[in-house]
This record gives sequence, C-alpha cells and structure tokens, in this order.
Amino acid sequence: MSSDLPARPHAAIYLDHAATVPILPEVRAVVAEAMACWANPSSVHAAGRAARAALEDARGRVAAALGWSGAVIFTGSATEALALGWGAGKGAHQFASAVEHTAVLRHAGESIIAVDSEGLVDPDGLPRADLVAVQHVNNETGIIQPLDRIAAGVQAGGGLLLADCAQSAGKVPLPPADLIAIAGHKLGAPPGIGALLVRDLALLAPSGGQERGYRPGTENLPYILGLVTALEADHDWLAGAATLRGWLEGQLRELGLEVIAADVARVPTLGAYRLPGTAATTLLIRCDAAGIAISAGSACASGSISPSHVMRAMGLGAATAREVFRVSIGRETTRADLEALLAVVRSVVTR
Repeated sequence: MSSDLPARPHAAIYLDHAATVPILPEVRAVVAEAMACWANPSSVHAAGRAARAALEDARGRVAAALGWSGAVIFTGSATEALALGWGAGKGAHQFASAVEHTAVLRHAGESIIAVDSEGLVDPDGLPRADLVAVQHVNNETGIIQPLDRIAAGVQAGGGLLLADCAQSAGKVPLPPADLIAIAGHKLGAPPGIGALLVRDLALLAPSGGQERGYRPGTENLPYILGLVTALEADHDWLAGAATLRGWLEGQLRELGLEVIAADVARVPTLGAYRLPGTAATTLLIRCDAAGIAISAGSACASGSISPSHVMRAMGLGAATAREVFRVSIGRETTRADLEALLAVVRSVVTR
C-alpha cells in the first residue's frame, strides 16, 4: 500500500519552525525502535512492567534535560497541558496575558492582563489572582517575558504561575513557574506529545486513570521516547541561529522593514517583521511560489482573516497588524536560505 503523503515538505526552504519543527532523524529512529515496546505500561505482567520502566526512565530524563525538580505529566500536546494547568487555579480569579496562545485565551475569557507596545507584561502591575498564565516566549514575536519577576509577584500574592514554554523549552532555561507546558513538535519530536511540568502534584486534582491519576488515556510510549530524544539532542546550533537572525534583520532594515519588538530580549530563532504598505499575505504568496515557507502570526490562526490578536494587543491598528509576517529558523537553516527570502522581499519592495 502506497502513501499519498509527500516524501518531503513542498517548501524547499522551510522558515516556519515556530509552527512545527521537522522530526529529527534520531527521533525517527527511536520512535521506530520503540514501536516494539507496545505493551500497556499499566499492565502488571512482564511486558507491561518493561513498558512502565521505560516510561518512568523517560520521565526522569525529561526532568533532567530541562533542569526540572518537580513532577512531569505526559500529555498529547501543549494545548492539553495548558488546560490541565489552568485547572490548578482553585479560585475564581484567574488571568492570562493578552498575548497568550488561543489555547489559554479560550479559558481566560475577559480576565486579561494588558501588555505594553513591545508585548511585555508589567511585573509591577499584576492583579491579585489565584492563577496567572503568561507565555515564556511569544509564538509570534519571539519576545521573552520577564518571568522571574512575574513569578515572584504572582507567588508573593499567593497565586500560581502557569507558563507556556512551547517556544522556549530547549532554547532558554525554564522559568520559576508552578506549572509549565511544553510541546514535543516544537523540538523535533512528532506532533501529538507534550508535557505538563508541575512543581507540586498537590496543585492538581486527579482527573484520570493514567499518569499518576492526573490524565486519562494510555501513555504513548514511542512518542514519549521521541520527546526525550529531542530534548537531549545537541542545541549548540542556537548560537548560529542568533547570528543568522541578526544578519537577516540588518538586511530587512536596509530594505525599509520594521523589526517588531527589536529592543527587547527575544529567543534567537524567531522574529516578526513588517513591510509597510504591503499585506503579509502578499509576501507569503510570493514566498510560497518560490518554495519558501514563512507565516503571518500563529500557525493556529494564520488561516484567519482577522488581524493577529498579539499585534493588536501591542497597539497596532488592524491594517498595520496585517502587514506583519513571521520568520522562524531551525538547526538546518543556512544563510543561503535567508538570502533566498531576501530576494523575494526585495522583489516586493521594488515592484
């Protein structure tokens, strides 16, 4: 039986790593090998005990790779991890920043914390709350929130900090949050695996029969081992990513583009840029035709005609927000890839 799936992505140059990262070769190998360990980790027979041992070993390796001293609960995604974490807020006062992923905003309703023009939460202006959710690294701009100070303020008031670390885990050290969500597919693991890191399991109410009673569903051991492998992969490439992005931004500025949140700390792999007077979709279409994959805002919302809620929260008007596009680079990105992108941008600027 043949598959209808393409052998490789259609884009010859992939610059959308914030949406998802190509599965690492070593992860593919580990996942394939782990398919032989198919027994249910909850079973008491020898095969089940072997699967349980592999599962618990993986749990410890995830914590070690991230420098985490608390518990690790495996989930099907960062979205699920965030939902579990949000449920830790036992009181009625739970807030989220205005630039959170929609996976969090759907829970927050009107309980929103404003950000400044660079997308930052003011650590000195936090509401007193039972739980506050703040992204560590924003998925559209790459800005790094001052979570050390935010955590101190939230926890001093008796609240919990839930940090979405889907874009930061494996790139920058984890923040001192009470609950942390990570996503495997942002690291080079397959889609469909994530984790909630919990400072103290007593924060959560049991909700299922697996994962120590905090999640229903048999654990996906092959993908869990894939997540571990991705976390333990070499991350030395990040220094080169910072150099590449710095060079790209210098070239974009020379072409008259604006670098969003240029003067604040950002993760080295991700940047948002604005070409005044040109809708981002125009550039995306030109890039796609040239075999280059970039995006406009979050992958979860890029199919929407609405302007980015992140850009709007930062004070951009609707028309201006629609001019912002995102470039996110990975371990395989080269300067030649970015030069190809610049050629397309230049053709749009000079048309």
